Amino acid sequence: MAKKKAFALRINEDMLKAIEKWASDEFRSTNGQIEWMLMQSLKENKRTPKKKDE
Repeated sequence: MAKKKAFALRINEDMLKAIEKWASDEFRSTNGQIEWMLMQSLKENKRTPKKKDE
């Protein structure tokens, strides 16, 4: 599994509330929801990260 790196994220309060609600609806943590959203966007734009062995 890839290492995870922590960093600060500044985000609009209303946007964060919407993400928290969505995460709750999907039974995910807020962090997990944001990671999922980012991965979906990467996939849609054909920019998924390459595996280390590639």
